[in-house]
Amino acid sequence: MLMDKLTVKHNVLTTEEFAFLWESVWGTPTALEQIRLALKYTIFRVSVYDNDEAVAMARMIGDMGLNYYIKDVVVRPDYQKQGIGRLLINELLKFVKENGVSNTEVFVELCAVPDKVPFYEKLGFDFNDAKRLKMMCKVD
Repeated sequence: MLMDKLTVKHNVLTTEEFAFLWESVWGTPTALEQIRLALKYTIFRVSVYDNDEAVAMARMIGDMGLNYYIKDVVVRPDYQKQGIGRLLINELLKFVKENGVSNTEVFVELCAVPDKVPFYEKLGFDFNDAKRLKMMCKVD
């Protein structure tokens, strides 16, 4: 079974590995300096390796109190549908449970493309009433 050969690591994913995984699913990655800063200020990241090659990643951003936001859940296409996505989400939720304030509820949010919504719903996520707004801000 493939999952037995994989290694889960915390907070070691490099800028280059992030860019490689991003490109494997979404095409040309953003600037390496943006990725470097994003990783620097991420509160937790989890990655999965087959031998020494990164095959999946996810990261958590947030304020460590009220809100956590799951970002950049990526499983290389040739590794999808094998339980790795579920593993990533479970690792992120374990982080929240281990670091959140005891005896409280914490808001954990993510944004998913429509074809991935059923996957996240199986893991317990559902829609709220908010509309997600976005803006791309050009930095000169």
